[in-house]
Amino acid sequence: MARKQGSHSDITGPRVQDTALRLIARHGFAAVSMRQIASEVGVQAGALYNYTPDKQSLLFDLMQGHMVDLLDALRTEELHGDALTRLKGFTQFHIRFHLPRSDQVFVSYMELRNLAPKNFAIVERMRRNYEDALEDILRAGEAEGVFSVSDTRVATMAIIAMLTGLSHWYRGDGRLGMDAIESIYWDMVRKSVAA
Repeated sequence: MARKQGSHSDITGPRVQDTALRLIARHGFAAVSMRQIASEVGVQAGALYNYTPDKQSLLFDLMQGHMVDLLDALRTEELHGDALTRLKGFTQFHIRFHLPRSDQVFVSYMELRNLAPKNFAIVERMRRNYEDALEDILRAGEAEGVFSVSDTRVATMAIIAMLTGLSHWYRGDGRLGMDAIESIYWDMVRKSVAA
């Protein structure tokens, strides 16, 4: 069968990734087949292998890509000042980065169990780098006497879980806008670690 109109690597490759992300977020990794992805993209199943070696690699690419984008964005963020200022900046950054990416967030957190061990280790290490940025802020706040937590690692994981959970239920057309949500969440984060 001839290549379909518009089936070029710079167009089809991203469409494969976008379609796979949407289908995996909706149905789960195990339930989505390469044939289903191909059908949605509009190519034959065999053509997908021009863009990814297999379904596992596709999942890994989606998750690793999300983490690369997250860590790159965090590096450009201006998180300076005292620990309280940095914690507020991290909270706002996390919310603004993740809310428009609800499918990526869902796949990145819910499909970790489906990664092969080598791929899991890579994504887990990247996640740890992100978590360490928040834990460093919490440790600095304890040293400054403005935060009091019994375990900075547990507090780190709890804060990230709370902030990430927002992307599962928040809708931009809901009764509260982004600024109001950020303010509410910042208040909860601040109170959870206050000395």
